[in-house]
Amino acid sequence: MRAVIYVTDDDQAIRSAIIKRLTRQGHHVVGYESGEALLEGLQHNLPDLVLLDVKMPGLSGLEALKHVRQLAPAAIVIMLTAYGTVQDAVETMKLGAYDFMIKSVDLEGIDAVIARALDVLRLRQRLESELSRQDSRYHMKNLEAHSPAMKQLLEQVREVAESPKSSVMLLGETGTGKEFLAHVIHHNGPRASGPFIGVNCTAIPNELFESELFGFERGAFTGANQRKLGLLEKAEGGTLFLDEIGDLDQSMQAKLLRVIQERSFRRLGATDDLGVNFRLITATNRELKKEVRRGAFREDLYFRLNVVSFEIPPLRKRVEDILPLCQRAIVRFAQEFSKPIPDIDPAARAMLERYQYPGNVRELQNILERALIFCQGRMLTPTCLPIELRENAPHMTVASGTGTDSMLRIDMKLGQQTLADIERTIIDEVLRLANYNKTLAAKHLGLTRFSLDRRLKKVADC
Repeated sequence: MRAVIYVTDDDQAIRSAIIKRLTRQGHHVVGYESGEALLEGLQHNLPDLVLLDVKMPGLSGLEALKHVRQLAPAAIVIMLTAYGTVQDAVETMKLGAYDFMIKSVDLEGIDAVIARALDVLRLRQRLESELSRQDSRYHMKNLEAHSPAMKQLLEQVREVAESPKSSVMLLGETGTGKEFLAHVIHHNGPRASGPFIGVNCTAIPNELFESELFGFERGAFTGANQRKLGLLEKAEGGTLFLDEIGDLDQSMQAKLLRVIQERSFRRLGATDDLGVNFRLITATNRELKKEVRRGAFREDLYFRLNVVSFEIPPLRKRVEDILPLCQRAIVRFAQEFSKPIPDIDPAARAMLERYQYPGNVRELQNILERALIFCQGRMLTPTCLPIELRENAPHMTVASGTGTDSMLRIDMKLGQQTLADIERTIIDEVLRLANYNKTLAAKHLGLTRFSLDRRLKKVADC
């Protein structure tokens, strides 16, 4: 990476040699002859790295370092000296320097120190970018909600997010976005600066779940060679998300209930209880009320977890959200694959809207990732979509003829298809014959475009 580096040294020969060496490596390097000049330079621009001499007349390197930490807190500072001592090194580290280097005539070792500092800088920038992108992704204003059901849900989520202690239970089919919604609640509330610790209850064997949740002390059992913090401690001040809570073993249900009631726990092998402070969010695709009735899930735990519950509707019940979700996913995948962002062909739009999505939002994202891989150019066409989308319509109609002479024959098995089924297949077949031109299809059906859209929504909601 090309970094902005400030070199501060009262020795003009050393300063010039460092500047020349780093400039040849492609960095933008600025030299200062004193601590005072460096502080003046920081008023106009901030560097990525600062090389700072310890011994200088006037403002010393140690005093200048204190000011640098205030004026450019993100800059990495490397101290330089011709008279290195352990005491100087310790002092500079206490003040926030990244490294300490002995100056030499041939500048031996400077490349390795700079390389390490740049690695730290790259890692820090990547982390900051990821956190910023993540925060943006989960921000309420960036969420897509066009269907009435999702608009109402997000309004309620906004209110619950502000309550930092209330337990939340998320219900819905697999792939509807329960974990995503858990992140939304965390990132839009007062615990946003704390950790988000998520775990799938089915991903950890029952015999290991307790040690993962509570942690353990050294010697608690065979193989416990050192203390390990559990998920409860790691979630301190933030959010603990337990996915697939309906699959939790009954013995662990009892132990989790005690944690919720007492707001404390004990590591395995420990003698003292530790207090905990986190919001608990759980999720399941099971009907927990039925699980409670048949004795598979503790009723007292159910009521503790179910303080606030949200049921996320399946994607087939919120057709208005499909195309906006498609657009967002296409932008993301196009950036990942370094491809131009394509438009969606009208025929492909119709296919995406009428598909039932048994895997919900997760399946939609997989479909679009595949589509972007095969998309050539700036238009996403039906051929980019999986065959199940192209052959999704029930085959109860047979078309014959072409153009205005086309005719439809309807095959209906009495007692097996409803009037709504017939209406949907006729609309689908006419759309196909009209090359998914809704205006033309509406004309063929003797409807207005508005009436056709209303009927499409009606059959999609059935």
